[in-house]
Amino acid sequence: MTSDVSRRHFIKTSVGTAAASTAAASYARITGANERLRLGFIGTGRRGFGTHVKSLTALRKTGSNIDLVGVCDVFSMHRQQAVDHITAETNITPKSYVDHHELLAETDVDAVCIGTPDHWHARQTLDALDAGKHVYCEKPMTHTIDESRRVVDRWKSSGLVLQVGVQSSSSPIWDVAREMINDGRLGKIVQFQTECFRNGRAGMSRHNVITKEMTPANIDWKRWLGVDEGLAPEVIFDRAVYGQWRCYWPFGYGMYSDLFVHRITGMLKATGLRMPGRVVGGGGIFMEYDDRQVPDVGSIIADFHEGVQGVVSSTMVSEELKIDHIIRGHHGNMLFQKLSYTSGPSASFDFIPERPQVTLDSKSKKEHHEAKSPYSFNLSHFDNFIRAVESGRPNSVNNDPELGAAAVMFVNLAIRSYREGKVFHVNRDGQVSEGNSSWADGWEQMSESKTGPNHVAGWKAGEAGSVMTPFDYQNLAGPWIDGRDPAS
Repeated sequence: MTSDVSRRHFIKTSVGTAAASTAAASYARITGANERLRLGFIGTGRRGFGTHVKSLTALRKTGSNIDLVGVCDVFSMHRQQAVDHITAETNITPKSYVDHHELLAETDVDAVCIGTPDHWHARQTLDALDAGKHVYCEKPMTHTIDESRRVVDRWKSSGLVLQVGVQSSSSPIWDVAREMINDGRLGKIVQFQTECFRNGRAGMSRHNVITKEMTPANIDWKRWLGVDEGLAPEVIFDRAVYGQWRCYWPFGYGMYSDLFVHRITGMLKATGLRMPGRVVGGGGIFMEYDDRQVPDVGSIIADFHEGVQGVVSSTMVSEELKIDHIIRGHHGNMLFQKLSYTSGPSASFDFIPERPQVTLDSKSKKEHHEAKSPYSFNLSHFDNFIRAVESGRPNSVNNDPELGAAAVMFVNLAIRSYREGKVFHVNRDGQVSEGNSSWADGWEQMSESKTGPNHVAGWKAGEAGSVMTPFDYQNLAGPWIDGRDPAS
């Protein structure tokens, strides 16, 4: 990806579906307006303003052909803050809205950035796609698994671009890792582990500031809740619920949807894995008894049909000794560094081979791999979104809806497991059921029949690092059928 964002052009493409034709017609309006992509913002609070608005005004200054033309938020002060910033930075005063439907009805808006609380993501994304708008939606893509399926289906039929906002997924490091994995450098992949520890004096998400100005007079509370849309129950106004919503189940899932999605997305990109096959989650509220509903300590174990296990574990009340970010294979491992999910532009990992007595390869040595983005991960991710729109290539985004849906499946089943005390299975068609013995039975049957291992999608290394090398004495093993020595 070139870092010269001023060299841009629009590629006209022909599309076959009616939805895609609508999208193409929408985009044709941009080329008639000096080839500028016109962006609106739905949700301009802490994330929507601090990341979305500020990142895109910064990209515009580098030469990106975009205009920021609309701002929608239920809180009057958030709306005005975004309007003032965009006006000062671009000399264009955007229109202001309380209802996102009014913004989406504007013919001079080509794409929207969604930075609302999690429970609104699916509804606003679907509304935007129906209105023929390209979408950048903050992670998690949706609040529920069923919502994620609807979003994926609608996106596929729309011909529009949809980027999910896990910023570090725009680091090239994941592509470097995946190529090494597919080439068999690590041998059979068996596990990844990752974390996102935090600690603070006031608790998880309580660092989100609440102010006196947050009142029912300034905030359309019922609209924020989504009562009429069936998104949340009607409750009495509370500044903490509004400003620190990640602490409460109807609106977010604490560390699971806020932090774990970042880490999981990177590991799924690196390995090529998507939907898990078996998920269990654990944890609890072990210290933060402050009216929150979500755990302050949590772990996920997710097993995949490809024969890989994913482990995610963190606490929100202790962070000085963290878990390493590792992908483990039979012949080698990847130890990741520089994994801040927003800063960038560099990320790296060390390839650490297993000992030669296992690999039978004395030439394999430790290697350091580093990859750089043209900007910080925030800017790179938005730039990737803009380029996908400009080129008319929805599949060129770095975090597409199918990857977004896989992360939603991962964390949502873990949350259900924690809350319901159950294990969940997912078949290869994505259907969810409660756990039983079939998962363990399947692997035991493979072992009994001495079949070959399953591999991640994209594997092209044959048996490299994927078979054991038994000692000669193992030829003495086996059942003595009719009293006959199997070694005879």
